[in-house]
Amino acid sequence: MTKSRTTKSEQTLRIREHDFTMRPGFGGPPIPVGVDVQVESLDTISEVDMDFTMTLYLRHYWKDERLTFPSTNNQSLTFDSRLLKKIWVPDIFFVHSKRSFIHATTTDNVMLRVCPDGSVLYSLRVTVTAMCNMDLSHFPLDTQTCSLEIESYAYTDEDLMLYWKKGNDSLRIDDKISLSQFLIQKFHTSTKLAFYSSTGWYNRLYISFTLRRHIFFFLLQTYFPATLMVMLSWVSFWIDRRAVPARVPLGITTVLTMSTIITGVNASMPKVSYIKAVDIYLWVSFVFVFLSVIEYAAVNYLTTVRERRLPCTCGLAHPDQVMPCSRYGSMDISTARSYGTVEEDRDTRQRILVRLALGGDGRTMCLAKSALWIDTHSIDKYSRIVFPGAYALFNMIYWSVYS
Repeated sequence: MTKSRTTKSEQTLRIREHDFTMRPGFGGPPIPVGVDVQVESLDTISEVDMDFTMTLYLRHYWKDERLTFPSTNNQSLTFDSRLLKKIWVPDIFFVHSKRSFIHATTTDNVMLRVCPDGSVLYSLRVTVTAMCNMDLSHFPLDTQTCSLEIESYAYTDEDLMLYWKKGNDSLRIDDKISLSQFLIQKFHTSTKLAFYSSTGWYNRLYISFTLRRHIFFFLLQTYFPATLMVMLSWVSFWIDRRAVPARVPLGITTVLTMSTIITGVNASMPKVSYIKAVDIYLWVSFVFVFLSVIEYAAVNYLTTVRERRLPCTCGLAHPDQVMPCSRYGSMDISTARSYGTVEEDRDTRQRILVRLALGGDGRTMCLAKSALWIDTHSIDKYSRIVFPGAYALFNMIYWSVYS
């Protein structure tokens, strides 16, 4: 029965009477081949591989006078893939495609429809993975534009004129298409000529789509943890500078956590040779965390130097002359070492230095040496303002530039 039906189809279309190895109208003007596409799904977008995967219905329209047949009701004939090898069809391929296949469940997803006047509709369902050159300099606050390019492999523009059958209406999108990481902003079509030095000019059709990345995932997984680590490093500014076991582990923990975040982000990204937006944020955050550790190292060192210099009787001709000030000595030195009110410490130190200065030239030398004393508590106090202020300024600049 199958053989009989096939034979009848060949007789109806008079396939054996013509040479279908040549295009329709060979030797004359280029044959126009219209194309329209219905995008069924946009499956994956890969930054690592720089590609995307799309499933679509690709339809071709052309007219072949050799396939005309008589019909009383002007009814078209529909065939499956078995007739394709016996007639001429456009040799369309996807430029820059990595992988592609025609679906074959439960049978080849191919349709061929021939009208009595020789008009042909050739439709197939295909999944293609094509290259997409992405610029990740603004990642993850980026917008990407990818294109699927369609072209004839053998026929130049002198033999085959490839065009969008209905202009911009030739592209239809399923309303249910959605991506987890991207918002699909728009699809559009275009046509250009492609030149190959060895073969000539070819018509090329473009399906371009613009994608904007969802930022919420990266806010939760990258930006918020990095910001919290930076803020956690500031806690050390409120801890007693003599509490080394408390401040040192806090600084080391925040530094190691920032290193882990940076490593995790870069592990899922391609190894590009330029800096991404997320790299700027993470490395600046890392610098802030590292500087908080350096700040405590400076405070601890200066505190050690100060404690070695107090109490001060250096350069005094008669050290016993300092005794009238003894009622200030033990109390004021201990107060200077505490982390109490800075203004009270400053007033007490001034009273001590004034009494020493009144003692004579020898005492003035001690005043000069004591004046070199640095209020290490003030370093922490200023850091509480400078670090958050500088980080807030950085965030303002960063989000205004990349948003």
